[in-house]
Amino acid sequence: MMNKTMRVILMGVLAVSMAACKSKPEKVDPPAPDPVREQPVTPPVVNDGKYTADSLNSDSCLRQRVVYFDFDQADIKSEAAEIVACHGKYLKDLPGAKMTLEGHADERGSREYNMGLGERRGNAVSSALQANGGSSAQITVNSYGEERPTCSESDETCWGKNRRVEIVYTQAQ
Repeated sequence: MMNKTMRVILMGVLAVSMAACKSKPEKVDPPAPDPVREQPVTPPVVNDGKYTADSLNSDSCLRQRVVYFDFDQADIKSEAAEIVACHGKYLKDLPGAKMTLEGHADERGSREYNMGLGERRGNAVSSALQANGGSSAQITVNSYGEERPTCSESDETCWGKNRRVEIVYTQAQ
């Protein structure tokens, strides 16, 4: 009987020891920064002198490259219309320029829904850019849904920062 008791105790100690030694999950590093975002594209000088080598970084309306949206909406807010018009004119004046529109959503909603919402937001900005002179050949739309938040708190202020389309220039000519 003592052998049985000792066996049960040893088995319990062994089980607890094995559970304590269980490996912890590896820490996953965030994705490497996107080199396109880190290095702004320098546009060429246009014949009429409107754009210089620093236009994308010095022109106040071209430096604004984020369009924000209301909850569960893909309509461009009136305060973003000027930004979109400025980028549309830039695309019109520089037909070799290309951009990617990165659509994002906050954490609320399913992954699939947020991917679709990010795409609808990107398409809304694309349509507005085309209405202001850009061409569909210059614009690519990607959706990241809720996968790349700029803010990780669960409150309205943070969610508002995550409901966006980022304008990323990929080619100047």
